[in-house]
Amino acid sequence: MNYDVKKWWIVCLVAIMVISPILLAGAAQADKLSDAISKAPQGKADGQIDPAAPKGYLGIPGGPDINLILAFCWAIWVGWIFSTVGAFGGVMAGVGHITIFGLGKYAGTFKDTARPLNRIVTDSVRMSNQFLVGLSALITSFNYYRMGRMVLPLGIALGVGSIAGSYLVPLLTAGKVSFKAYQGWFGIFVLALGCLMLYETTPGGQAKKKKAKQAAEAFGDVMRRQKCGENVDTCDLGVKAQSIALTRFTFTFYGVEFSFNPLYAILGGFAIACVSAFLGVGGGFMLVPFLTSIAGLPMYLSAGTSAFAVLIGMITSLFSYFMQGVIVHWPLIGTELVGIMVGSVIGPKTSKYIPDIWLKRLFVVLAFLVGVDYTLKGFTSIKLLPG
Repeated sequence: MNYDVKKWWIVCLVAIMVISPILLAGAAQADKLSDAISKAPQGKADGQIDPAAPKGYLGIPGGPDINLILAFCWAIWVGWIFSTVGAFGGVMAGVGHITIFGLGKYAGTFKDTARPLNRIVTDSVRMSNQFLVGLSALITSFNYYRMGRMVLPLGIALGVGSIAGSYLVPLLTAGKVSFKAYQGWFGIFVLALGCLMLYETTPGGQAKKKKAKQAAEAFGDVMRRQKCGENVDTCDLGVKAQSIALTRFTFTFYGVEFSFNPLYAILGGFAIACVSAFLGVGGGFMLVPFLTSIAGLPMYLSAGTSAFAVLIGMITSLFSYFMQGVIVHWPLIGTELVGIMVGSVIGPKTSKYIPDIWLKRLFVVLAFLVGVDYTLKGFTSIKLLPG
């Protein structure tokens, strides 16, 4: 047997070893779904299952029939916002699944009548969010690395820390979280981070990050010169490593020197991954404040660096969710992934023309809108937005 044949046999064997337990876990969850449907009260009212109704989300009779064109368009927005800001992809994916597609309202109807069904839909939404963010993170990481706008060692350190958190949280929480509680905690974390980012846009917050502002201004100046037709060589202006040690990594970006402690990044990656895996999001909305506030990076570097860390966490978390038998609605996910590809390619090409401060302000507006609405919905009966 020649080397190439051996190589493919090894690849196939590894694939079977990885995929087989995932498929078995998925089959077990499908049985749980069938059991939950059969035990739900029958009828046509909210919180009941009508066996004669057309099958919708997850194959549930009477479940939401999601418009795939709307799903495709929303996924383009999700891919664009994640690849532009380096965050909020998972949050926007969650907004789509929970509010735009009506899955939050639908799951909520079963909170008292069929709790297992409520939690199956909740886990499905958490995992669906991460599929979208994972693909966007893959495309975004590749594009920003090519542009010299990714601090790879920092992304690796954050990613290493995220592996444990991304695996443990699905293991400990799958099947145990109601949709209302999930939505409330989702809102609290988003709102808290919106407050942090709002502070960073104030004069006091800006004064503490002089290096980030200096690098952002240098980068913006070069982009303006290129836009005016000037031929500027940027090969030596991107991220350039200066020194690497266990407790200190130093690099330059557009002539400005930055440094960070990789050990802090590993601890930060673990904490962020725990929260993001619970919420079913990528964690970029926490990584970006971490990178801008603690590591002191400009937003132009935060997007690519956070995307790489998110990618590592998403791979781990998705595998862990699969192992717990969580299922997703594949027609919806397949359509959304195509939209994610489109948005993720557009984002890096357009972000360089948006001022650093305006990227942060966009983040803040989205954080307050989503955070306040979901917190109120999760812990009270007040609704600011429909859905």
